Amino acid sequence: MGRNRKDGMINEYVEGVTPIASGERVGTVGPNDVSGKARPPRPHTSFQDPMTTAAIPAQSTTRTSKEPRRIRSMFGSIAPWYDFLNHAFSLNIDTAWRRYTVTQALRPTDLRVLDVACGTGDLAIELRRRIAADGDVVGVDFCRPMLQRAVQKNDLPFLQGDGLALPFPTGSFDLITIGFGLRNMESLDAGLREMGRVLRPGGRIAILEFTTPTNPIIRFGYLLYFKHILPLVGDMLSRSSAYRYLSKSVLEWPSPRDLSKRIRAAGFTRVKFSMLTFGIAVLHIAERADHD
Repeated sequence: MGRNRKDGMINEYVEGVTPIASGERVGTVGPNDVSGKARPPRPHTSFQDPMTTAAIPAQSTTRTSKEPRRIRSMFGSIAPWYDFLNHAFSLNIDTAWRRYTVTQALRPTDLRVLDVACGTGDLAIELRRRIAADGDVVGVDFCRPMLQRAVQKNDLPFLQGDGLALPFPTGSFDLITIGFGLRNMESLDAGLREMGRVLRPGGRIAILEFTTPTNPIIRFGYLLYFKHILPLVGDMLSRSSAYRYLSKSVLEWPSPRDLSKRIRAAGFTRVKFSMLTFGIAVLHIAERADHD
């Protein structure tokens, strides 16, 4: 089991930011709050409290809008229900997927691990259970209400920050994980490049995501569930459009082979993927190239 520290490692990376403790207000980390090379702020990424920011309606475009304020507000609105609905809708299979991700991705030499888009912290907590005794795990997410749920579960360092402008210097981590979060970023390719930036050469990335199964019978049931059942039940239980967004974003997501190409284009090598549970989820693991 890794060290349960909230200082030390994390303070090496983020100047002036103390990771939160249970009951404390989540600290906001902007793209220039780094110890090392400052990164310019991205447009439209001011860190506003989603509970006081009105939800932004979906744009009338062909593809689902992933404007950051809209995504932050949407996930903030479902934070109280998030864990319950995730486990219920997946029949708790999502827990097994996270465990599999950690067993496949985490190596004994991985001592500095970052979980991006950590949400309520389940994957980060699983990483901490498995990491070496002298290892450290940090979670980062841009939605404050989700992080407030995370700190109620574990006293890992959780930071509020932007996945497209991570508040860490280049080459900080041995392993980066992201579970069901890359799909929500405004730019998939920019997200991959940014995670590659904070990985050390030879470090690895593990991406756990939904995908559309290819088996015709499984695919029929999957599409029925994602297009009709999930949005309907999600609307009734959470009173939010989040689960309609979820179904649309999953169906628009690249195939595992196409995502592999995008990962390679972002500077990674040794890309491989494993299909999970009849092809409804997929785990990609890749290694950052030794050269930039």
